[in-house]
Amino acid sequence: MKEIRVLADGRGLRIGIAVARFNAEITEMLLSGCRAALLEADVRDCDITVAWVPGAWELPLACCALVETGRFDAVIALGAVVRGETAHFDFISTECARGLQQLGLESGVPVAFGVLTPENGAQARERADPSRKNKGREAALAAVEMAVLKAHLAREATEGENEHGR
Repeated sequence: MKEIRVLADGRGLRIGIAVARFNAEITEMLLSGCRAALLEADVRDCDITVAWVPGAWELPLACCALVETGRFDAVIALGAVVRGETAHFDFISTECARGLQQLGLESGVPVAFGVLTPENGAQARERADPSRKNKGREAALAAVEMAVLKAHLAREATEGENEHGR
């Protein structure tokens, strides 16, 4: 059995981040944790691009636009959809998740999901706060790890083709 484990080593990676302005108190904390984790993973600050969008509904399109530039090894979506009294929460959170997953599968570019879907503001703050649950950090590390894994697999495929004379 062959097992592949990669480290979240961001050296040389370019990362695009789309951040929703809606629930800015929360998304700014997510971005803070995300950016700190990227820097700790050795992604250079000049290789991080942040695009602000109105809300979570716009995140899939913004991430798509980032992917389409061809400049990024991975993209990260950061947002917060807090449950309210209507079905609006369900529509926004479901379609945001679906759109981001579809983008990753269709483009082949890793898309990290850093969109919180808490029941209330207190849960959102706890999950976003870099000194507590730090979900921005988790999204950043997932993006780096998936970009590294994708590059590793591509190198392996190329080496295999060269070994077999293809």
